[in-house]
Amino acid sequence: MKETFYGYCRVSSIGQNEERQLIAMAEMKIPAENIYVDKQSGKDFNRPQYQKLIKKLNEHTVLYISSIDRLGRNYKEIQEQWHYISQVKKSDIVVMDMPLLDTRRGKDLMGTFLSDIVLQVLSFVAENERHNIKQRQAEGIAAAKARGVKFGRPKIPLPENFSETYGRWKNKEINVTEAAGLCGMTRSTFYNRAMKFNSD
Repeated sequence: MKETFYGYCRVSSIGQNEERQLIAMAEMKIPAENIYVDKQSGKDFNRPQYQKLIKKLNEHTVLYISSIDRLGRNYKEIQEQWHYISQVKKSDIVVMDMPLLDTRRGKDLMGTFLSDIVLQVLSFVAENERHNIKQRQAEGIAAAKARGVKFGRPKIPLPENFSETYGRWKNKEINVTEAAGLCGMTRSTFYNRAMKFNSD
């Protein structure tokens, strides 16, 4: 029976572009209708396109992925998904940026052994790289904060009459609704800014 080729692409967010992965799939002559794309984190496998794809796989299919980390975010997940696809679904897998990871080759004991070793090493490298990226991001944020860089949305400046209005409200000349109206704020915004103003 002739093999059917499938491709799976994943990018971590809507803002990222999967074009590079799609071009690589097209070069492998994978039909466009057999390419599944998810635009979300790989933190779990509750991904709609991935789930649709898995149902299509069987002993007569070959799944192409651009790199091993498309299967998951950590060593354990990558190993589990590889085993499920290759052993349970009986589908072949081809990792396009690592020719040694092609289950169609080396079906003998030595070939399987070598593939398993490469898979374990690459899974570890993928997880370790993600850890290093997160650590570098955390260090960068800490360094920026130390330089006085502010994160988050900037505060809207207080209106010019806030100090006077705050004083009138604090002296009970006006209530919070009236004070908020004079400052062009909602009651909750005026109250929150008043509490911070008082502590400054």
